[in-house]
Amino acid sequence: MAVQKISIAQFLELAKTHPILDVRSPGEYLHAHIPGACNLPLFTDEERKVVGTAYKQESRKTAIKIGLEYFGVKMRSMVEEAESVIKKAPVPPSGGGGALLVHCWRGGMRSAGVAWLLDLYGFKVYTLAGGYKAYRQWARLQFERPYPFNILGGYTGSGKTLVLYELKRMGKLVIDLEGLASHKGSAFGAFGEKPQPTQEMFENLLAAELSDITHLQNAEEEEAALSNIIYLEDESQRIGSINIPTALWNTMRNSRVSFIEIPFEERLDYLTAEYGKFEKEKLVNAVIRIQKRLGGLETKIAINHLLENNHKECFRVLLKYYDKCYGKALLNRENLPALLNKTTCAGVDIKTITNLLMNEKATI
Repeated sequence: MAVQKISIAQFLELAKTHPILDVRSPGEYLHAHIPGACNLPLFTDEERKVVGTAYKQESRKTAIKIGLEYFGVKMRSMVEEAESVIKKAPVPPSGGGGALLVHCWRGGMRSAGVAWLLDLYGFKVYTLAGGYKAYRQWARLQFERPYPFNILGGYTGSGKTLVLYELKRMGKLVIDLEGLASHKGSAFGAFGEKPQPTQEMFENLLAAELSDITHLQNAEEEEAALSNIIYLEDESQRIGSINIPTALWNTMRNSRVSFIEIPFEERLDYLTAEYGKFEKEKLVNAVIRIQKRLGGLETKIAINHLLENNHKECFRVLLKYYDKCYGKALLNRENLPALLNKTTCAGVDIKTITNLLMNEKATI
């Protein structure tokens, strides 16, 4: 067998059924990687630094010799780890070997070295031309494509995220930006969430989701416009520490908005039940984080309500602030009258809201 170098399109197609081995260092992998890839590092972070320094300050040959010292003692363990990975692959290994996809940063010596070893052992090995850098170029291109978005709008406390889940359960095409970002978008958005990914990892996850969805659309007959709609929640460009890529954000801002209008008191009750269960100290710290925008007096009032265990009145202050912010952002869209469709709902009832959305689409 011989190692075969393939394009990013071929690589991603094979990745649906074959494991990806990212041979970059653990630090590179943790920062961001191709979704679903396993880390099989040729060098530790410190070893990579030593090899890189030798390459820059001495010579390529010196760097290679140092790299071979590190590589030699790891060969057996790397083969055994690759065996373990491929046993869990969706497609069973054939001929006692199996196929693996290998990449490094630029598709250079690291992936070539590991690919040689795995090929020698008996695996069918494909390497990515251009490496992870080629994947990043592909990912950024996904954000520039036109998408048939329908933006789910509504003031804070309207249950928009749960409506997205219901739409997905019904088989609709959905991108959960807050889920990918591990943040709900407000000062309280990190509550109950795992740590946010890096900006680069968020973009990788988002690009993969967009690609999967458009693949589904291309595979089906376009019997009606409804089958093509991709639902997203209306978001600020910034979600916690994450930014939605500008090209995609511009597409969102020029997409149709289905705005669910729910009475203030109903949303207030929903938020009180949703966030009132969290520790008082966390809630106070969240209010303090937005005190510059909220204002000194309103911050003091909100915190005093929390200290008195009056969560509802605290959230009343905050909800008025968020309603004002969201209203400004909504009106800031170009061609808003042509994009906006408002639907009124008496309360935060997820199935009722979802049915209203479906009826709205039926009248297009």
